[in-house]
Amino acid sequence: MAAANGAACAALFSEEELREVSGVRRGEDFVEMTCGCTSHRYGDAVGRLRVFASGDLEVSCECTPGCREDKLTPAAFEKHSGKETAGKWRNTIWVMVQGEKVPLSKTALLKYYYSSHKSGNGSHKGRNGRPSHRDEFIRCTRCGKDRRFRLRSKEECRVYHDALAKINWTCAHLTTDRVTCDDEEERASRKVLRGCSRATSCAGCMKCVCFGCETCRFKDCDCQTCVDFYRNSKE
Repeated sequence: MAAANGAACAALFSEEELREVSGVRRGEDFVEMTCGCTSHRYGDAVGRLRVFASGDLEVSCECTPGCREDKLTPAAFEKHSGKETAGKWRNTIWVMVQGEKVPLSKTALLKYYYSSHKSGNGSHKGRNGRPSHRDEFIRCTRCGKDRRFRLRSKEECRVYHDALAKINWTCAHLTTDRVTCDDEEERASRKVLRGCSRATSCAGCMKCVCFGCETCRFKDCDCQTCVDFYRNSKE
């Protein structure tokens, strides 16, 4: 497995391009490394940046031991860090190279990102060419608070799909996160960050809104939406 991961990494970046970059970890379809963003007020917010061959970039924040912000776009991570000049993440998010903070724009790590945007590839596609889905919210019928559902995998899509079908859904039904009705609702400024890789506060576009695919539709579900999807796919 180590050899396979090494080969996959080599296909993404050369040894020279990753030389002296701190915290590099090789995955089957991505390369991950330590990253960060510095705010004059809050200091360094550290995280883990994943770079995919599709051009997608994903950050898991490690700013505090209890932070649960993961799978953020770079722009969302920049905003989460409290950076005063948000919107310039290519220059404000850094990786450690030879012990120095080097902006992403001065590394080779954005070459797939630039390539995907230049060619226009990836419309409504995520890594590996699969459709991507933005985060969705469901309101608890008991406390009236909106709760976030991340839809990055088929399993997560199924959790959301089943929750949406419950007429009296409550926080107690949420199994993916330990959230109760006593927990605070997300701030409005945070709710607009729904995981679109095109724009941080996207209200919905062809990049992040899916109208049905094999990731978010299920053969063993008898709801009309799923039944129609698989019936039409055979025609």
